[in-house]
Formats: sequence, C-alpha cells, structure tokens
Amino acid sequence: VDLANVKMSMNPFDEIAVEEAVRLKEGKEHHAAGTATEIVVVSIGVTQAQETIRTALAMGADRGLLIQSDADLEPLAVAKLLKAVVDEEKPDLVLMGKQSIDGDNNAVGQMLAALLDWPQATFASKIVIGDGKATVTREVDGGLQTIASTLPAVVTVDLRLNTPRYASLPNIMKAKKKEIAVKAVADYGVDTAPRLKVLKVTEPAKRSAGIKVADAAELVSKLKSAGVL
Repeated sequence: VDLANVKMSMNPFDEIAVEEAVRLKEGKEHHAAGTATEIVVVSIGVTQAQETIRTALAMGADRGLLIQSDADLEPLAVAKLLKAVVDEEKPDLVLMGKQSIDGDNNAVGQMLAALLDWPQATFASKIVIGDGKATVTREVDGGLQTIASTLPAVVTVDLRLNTPRYASLPNIMKAKKKEIAVKAVADYGVDTAPRLKVLKVTEPAKRSAGIKVADAAELVSKLKSAGVL
C-alpha cells in the first residue's frame, strides 16, 4: 500500500485519551484545575503522522514527538519505544487508546505497564486523579469495575470516557507554532525486530446469498424445510 499521499487521521481511542489529558489540565468535568501541567503527545510512524500530532496540539496538547518508522512495528516494539520515551519524560500518567484501529491488538498499554513495572487500568470510562492515585472505572464484560491505582500509571481509554472536542481555528493556527520533535527508532537503541511471522491469510468462506420472504408463514415454512424448526 502506497501511503505517500494518504492523509492521516487519529485513532478515535487515542483522540479520547488526548481529550481527557486536556481536561485534566483545564480542570474540566470532575478534574481539579492543574491536575496535569504539561501534555506531550507521541506518535510512532511515517512522516505524515505529524498531521495527527498537529491535531492533538490543536486540541490542547503542549508539544509532540514523532518517532519515524516506515516499518509496521509489532505491539512489543511500540511498547519498548514508548518505555524509552517515558524514561526520558518521566510523566505521572500515560494515557492511550485501548487499541489501535488497524491491528486491533489491544496490547501496547499492557505491555508498556509491564516494561515500566507500573500499575495499569484498562478500558477506562471514567478517570479521577487525586491524592497521588488514579481512580478508574473500567468497562468489563460483567458491567463496570472501579479500581484505585497509585501513580505513576498507564491507563487505556474506552469510547465512553468523553466526547472529544473539535479544534477551533485559532487553536489550529497556534498548533502550527508548537514544537514537534522528530527522532528515529535508532535514537532509542531499542530492538524492534519482529517476533512474529504471518504464515497465511485466508478469506472467510463464501456463503450463499439470502432470499426475501413475503411473510412470517413463508419464513416458518423455509425454516422447516431447512430442518431448523
């Protein structure tokens, strides 16, 4: 796939994470003002990913970092690079989407927490920061689970955490002047060699086309003929 002229868009889960970070800084919703003092957004990818970083800066982030890579990195490689960034930046909280929308791996946040030896809270639908801890409501199969975590921590966010804002034109213009540092994967001395190999990709088996029935009686008749009823 040639990505040369492709316009990049932000993963919606990550957009929610950026919005929550901005609210932490602004003191919006249930957050105390100044809970966050600086927001740094990080992207690992091709040069065009700077567009995505600019979007986050226009939403209210302070500065950005692009780690350039044309390779399709595995989740563990991404987590290793993010750990190197965290070691440099020393944040109190790492917010990220619960999963990407290309690979849908749902793994980077958990791997990053393990590499850092930090607590983690995944699938967050509510985050409250205070008294040196994060109280997070998680969306789980059985309902909602609320946990308390010490800081620093890694939190991955779900769709119902918030509704991201649209960047205003003045903020879009301001974002053009904000700093985006650009580094290479090699700058971090991280082993990003793939550990998995795709052996085969198989399309789903084709199914025969369905038919329309005129009424419920015909539907019942068809189901009986098929041996379902």
